[in-house]
Amino acid sequence: MSGAKYDAIIVGAGHNGLTAGCYLAKAGLKTLIVEKNDWIGGAAVSRSLHDGWTYSNCSYVCSLLRREIVRDLELPRFGLQVIPYEGGATFTRDNDYFAYMSDHNALLREIARHSPRDVDSYARFSQTVMRQCRFIRPFLLRGAPDPTSLHPRDLGELAFLVKKAHGLGAKELGETIRFWTMSIGDFLDEHFESDLIKAHLAGSGIIGTGLGVYSPGTAYVLLHHYMGDVDGAIGAWGFARGGMGAISKALGMAFEEAGGEIRKGSGIDSFRIRDGKVVGVALENGDTYDAPIVASNMDVKRTFLQHVDPVEVPDDFTRAVERFKIRGSSAKLNIALDGMPEFPAAPKGAPFLRGDLHCSTSLAELERGYDDWKDGKWSAEPYFDMLIPSQIDPTMAPPGKHMMTVFVQYAPYDLDVDGTRSGRNWNATTRAALADCVYDKMEQAMPDIRQRIVHAEVRTPLDIENEVGLTEGNIFQGELTFDQLLFNRPVPGYSDYTTPIEGLFMVGSSSHPGGGVMAAPGANAAREILRRAGKGREMPRFAA
Repeated sequence: MSGAKYDAIIVGAGHNGLTAGCYLAKAGLKTLIVEKNDWIGGAAVSRSLHDGWTYSNCSYVCSLLRREIVRDLELPRFGLQVIPYEGGATFTRDNDYFAYMSDHNALLREIARHSPRDVDSYARFSQTVMRQCRFIRPFLLRGAPDPTSLHPRDLGELAFLVKKAHGLGAKELGETIRFWTMSIGDFLDEHFESDLIKAHLAGSGIIGTGLGVYSPGTAYVLLHHYMGDVDGAIGAWGFARGGMGAISKALGMAFEEAGGEIRKGSGIDSFRIRDGKVVGVALENGDTYDAPIVASNMDVKRTFLQHVDPVEVPDDFTRAVERFKIRGSSAKLNIALDGMPEFPAAPKGAPFLRGDLHCSTSLAELERGYDDWKDGKWSAEPYFDMLIPSQIDPTMAPPGKHMMTVFVQYAPYDLDVDGTRSGRNWNATTRAALADCVYDKMEQAMPDIRQRIVHAEVRTPLDIENEVGLTEGNIFQGELTFDQLLFNRPVPGYSDYTTPIEGLFMVGSSSHPGGGVMAAPGANAAREILRRAGKGREMPRFAA
């Protein structure tokens, strides 16, 4: 099939590439998706790496996936089911815990157990975060306007932004700008007195991010994790039944039903460009395919620094891509358990054990973990987000057994060993040492965790990069700081999913509105592609 012609080609079968492909195929474009792995999904994938157990290898919980896209593409018809989980908890060293209950009244009683004053503080905290969620959510499925452009589309989107900002009022607008640029540590210090409560809430501000709790911009990262929903409950999280690969599987089925074609097993070697226009792709296996429209689901660095000849783009664009911050800071452990671990501090069968569990008890402890990362070391006392999804979805493990997913902050991409920093320093020995450090911390909540483990897969930032193609293993395809959001993402002047090469588009999370299993970048990019192809009416305009 080498040399076959298509209307559009998408490079990378991650969830954004699949989403864009669905809309292009539904609009009648003959669309091909090429994928380097022998499976689809990118970071949203389920794989059986130990007999009988299914791991959500990289991404592991669902909330950000836009329900407008789920409805429009009818993903439940292709088997997608998201099951909400119930709260979560942070465990202390002295056999206590703070439980974040899904029941509001139970949560207030739990907050009062640790700090009566923080009950009222939590109400103010929640109101502030929800106001910010209501402000930002309408922009997720819209283009980011270029404030320097006089194009009618940009002017219209800019007017929408100004109208929304004006509706906040002067005081609230000032608070919004302050919130977007402040640290999660400062934000929580302003609201709470309990170190434990602050530590529990702070995780959403740093997870997947090369920043510390007192780094400016991390308050927005918390917002990015809160603006999703499950069954209409804003800020709720859930498990995709069958693992996160169920999302990709449903998108793949929707794409193929619309007439799309997926070719797996060979990654891209280069984008084929002639006279400033893309004309197709050349794969690593030697195959070539032709199309006047090509979309990259890879991050912007990988796209332009590895697969585009530098002579094809302006030098200032290349320098801007080089400056774009994509830093690896996270590791992932997937663990097969021979039974449910014991949680001595928790009531037996407590519902919050079916949510996200942590063992970091202060902002100072979290900041020290960030300091270790800056020195090229994994955190001596790591922050982690661990869940046991098999409690809710028994398809993930054999009967009576369990599967645990552990997302770890901080682990450097370039690991320092004897004063030398390099990704090559990650090997079987250093992976095992990282895992031991995590297990030591987990014993704070589960003293028997080591005895329960029958298999563990340890993924460093380098491993995530090698398998998924995310530069440095950064799960957001670029930091979510204010200088890399909206019309600055990924490069000023190209927030509309276009590039300096005619016909080459960006559909991944390097583009607005950013990372997470959201599908918004893919849908927004598809709208722009179809508009430029004269098929804009084929794409729904989601309500703001």
